[in-house]
Amino acid sequence: MENSLFNQTFRDNEGNIVIAQPPNLPMLVGITTTLLTFVVPSGNLHTGLDAIAFGSWFTWAWLEIFDGVNYFRRALGVFVLIAIIADRVFNTF
Repeated sequence: MENSLFNQTFRDNEGNIVIAQPPNLPMLVGITTTLLTFVVPSGNLHTGLDAIAFGSWFTWAWLEIFDGVNYFRRALGVFVLIAIIADRVFNTF
């Protein structure tokens, strides 16, 4: 297989094009707790769910950055990490 930018960006080690993958545990927990924060709009439970959601998304992004199968997945991890940190910074004011 040719070692082109396209192949490094979108293909895994086996030569398969990988854009999306089945969700792993941090992503499943992140999705679930994020949705639950909309159901529970305030209070201690909301704060706890929000913290778990942030930690789950942070973990997922970190894993993608360092263990992503291709450059696209790693860039996606960087994007999500920047997005969740920006959300924390700009929603605290």
